[in-house]
Amino acid sequence: MSKLTEKIKEEFKAVIAPTVFFFVALHIVVFIRLLMLKETDITIGSTASVLLTALILGKSVVIADILPFINLYPHKPLAWNVAWKTLIYTLIALLLHYLERLFDFWREGGGLVAANDALLEHIVWPHFWAIQILLLVLVLMYCTVRELVRIIGHDKVVRMFFGPLSNAA
Repeated sequence: MSKLTEKIKEEFKAVIAPTVFFFVALHIVVFIRLLMLKETDITIGSTASVLLTALILGKSVVIADILPFINLYPHKPLAWNVAWKTLIYTLIALLLHYLERLFDFWREGGGLVAANDALLEHIVWPHFWAIQILLLVLVLMYCTVRELVRIIGHDKVVRMFFGPLSNAA
């Protein structure tokens, strides 16, 4: 295979796990949002939006992992890196969630400033923060598992979950 093909394969493998995780997690968020708003339709548009956001978050995780400040605490207990990465990824999720809501108001007309004013006026803050808390917990779970896999090793974790167990020890 050519170097380009190898690089594309490597990038795809790196982005698939976070993308799948965020795809499932964001569908949970959409479902909870629909329940909070007492809506019953889940449209194709929401699934497409979730897919796009999951791809963005998945690639953001891969890009963030390259940055020198993302792994600030390699010699400290795992909780340090988990907390730090959870903070970074949650801030990204917060920004994307806000921008998604802003985009909805921007489509209705007016400029960006008018859309932001309308968003601030009409947003149901308890719902917004409930979704952020859910995202925080999901990102914390993701970061915790990811750090454990990094320390234990991918192959060993796969054996621990899917067998054979005799090779996992």
